[in-house]
This record gives sequence, structure tokens and C-alpha cells, in this order.
Amino acid sequence: MTEPLWAWIAVIGGLLVVIAIDLWIVDRGEAREFSMRQAGYWVTFYVALAAAFAVLLWNTSGADRAGEFVAGYITEYSLSIDNLFIFFIIMSRFAVPKLYQHKVLLVGILLALVMRGAFIALGAAALERFGWLFYVFGAFLVYTGINIVRQHLKGEEEDFKENVLLRWVRRAFPTTEGYVGSKVTVRIDGRRMVTPMLIVMVAIGSTDLLFALDSIPAIFGLTKDPFIVFTANAFALMGLRQLYFLLGGLLQRLVYISYGLAFILGFIGVKLVLEALHSSHVSWAPEIPIWVSLSVIGATMVITTVASLIKARMDTRKGEQTHSEQV
Repeated sequence: MTEPLWAWIAVIGGLLVVIAIDLWIVDRGEAREFSMRQAGYWVTFYVALAAAFAVLLWNTSGADRAGEFVAGYITEYSLSIDNLFIFFIIMSRFAVPKLYQHKVLLVGILLALVMRGAFIALGAAALERFGWLFYVFGAFLVYTGINIVRQHLKGEEEDFKENVLLRWVRRAFPTTEGYVGSKVTVRIDGRRMVTPMLIVMVAIGSTDLLFALDSIPAIFGLTKDPFIVFTANAFALMGLRQLYFLLGGLLQRLVYISYGLAFILGFIGVKLVLEALHSSHVSWAPEIPIWVSLSVIGATMVITTVASLIKARMDTRKGEQTHSEQV
């Protein structure tokens, strides 16, 4: 189903208005830290906004498209949780003051949204012309899922490595030694210089684009509709900044989340290959309905989250017992 131009304009315009209001509310007056209470309100608001959009799709386009959006949204949001680990590393590496972290995330995510939009457009056009890419995407997702499990079993910690774009920005622009409030550029002795704030924003935005290498193929495994792919990504990214502050140290307790994400990527990869075979009239290849995908994704995230929190509680009790015995 091809969405009319006015629908694209309405969605993009509405998202920009909401983000602008968000930024104005958070940034009004003196700079201050983003509280967990604020983050909780905004995460709830953005999730409710996504739910309202799903209901709107249901009423205007039917249950299937609404289900595709919900499955895509949950998948993108779940994969984004894993990405937050890297955001923490970036913030720590560049020593970003807590007062300005929310602005860094917002601008970086906006950059990522623009770049993802271009990536989605190219991906949709390529998949429409070259059907064999579904096999490539499927195999890539299965490989990525297996690789996530292997790294976790080996105990390899995620690390942040500067990409080509970030290295180019460092070389191309003279940079101040420290932060100058929340400014991204300043004039010193008549010379225009960028601050580390711009470097961090580029790091967040470009790193999130790299994350799209697995998240975009994953959502194309759930829907071929570019409008659904874009809106699911947009709504997931909009709530990502607040989720960063809400979860805080909780991320370290989600020890099994990687296994859940790996299973989801593997499931969608297999689904992509089966659907490609089904489209090629292979008789034994089933077509997996969207409600099955939604059920598998939702159940996987619930199970891995609950299991992670139970293990974290058990480890805490074990540590307390060990400490009391030593004392």
C-alpha cells in the first residue's frame, strides 16, 4: 500500500512539533539535569503516542498494518535498549556534563532519524527491484544473532570505536579543549571553532546509523511498507533519549537481554528467508502471519527481562550473604 504524500507530511510534521515542544520544555530557563521523574513521564507519553498511532492505523488501514507497525515498533525499541550501552560509553568517554546530556542525545537522534530515512528509502527501492536481497537480509540477521550470543558467551564487552565520519570531523574542524556550556561552536581570537559538544552529537548520530545495519533489515522482515518502517523507527527513536535516563543503572542488570535480541534477530531472519521462498512458490515454505511475529517478539522481551531481573536479585542476595559471612 502506497501512502499518500499528505500522510508523510502530516507524520513528519507532527513528530517535529512534538520534539520541538519536548526540547523547549526541557531547555527552558537554566540548564539542569534530566530527572528520572521527567524521563518516566516522557517515556509514557511517547509510548502512548505510538499506541495512538497504531489505533489510527487500525481504523484507517486495518489490523494487519497496525500489527506490522506494533511489531516493528517493539523490535526497534528493543534493539535500541541494547544500543543504550554504547551511548553510556560515549557519554563517559567524552565526559559530557549531565546538564547537557539530554541535548546531545536529542540532536544526535535527530541526525540519526534523517540518515535512517534516507537508508530506508534506499532499502525499500532496492528490495523492490532485487528480490534476492531478502535472502541476504535474512542470512545477515541470523549471523548477527549468532554473533551476539558468541560475544556474550565469551564475555566480550561492547566498546565504542570512532567511525570514519567522526574521525573526519575531528580532522576537518579545529576543536576547543573543553566544553563551552551547551554551545557547539564558538569564536576564539577571531577564529571559529567547534566544541566537544558537536563531536559527541556526531558520535551519537553516526553510531546510531551503524546500529541501523541490523535494525532496518529486521523491520523489513516484518513489513515491506516503507511508511510503516519509517514511522516505527521514528517513534522508537523519539522515546530513546528519555529511556536512556529512565533506565540508568538498570541496563547493567539486564544480563539476558542480548540473548533475547539475538533470538528476535534470528527469528526475523528465518522469517525473511521463508517468506522469500514462499513468494517464489516453494510449496513447503510457510508464510508467517504478523500476529505470530508480534507474539514471539513480545514474549521474548518479557521473558528475558524478567529472567534478567530475577538473576540480578539473586546475585545481590548472594553478595550480601557473602559479605555478612566475611564480617
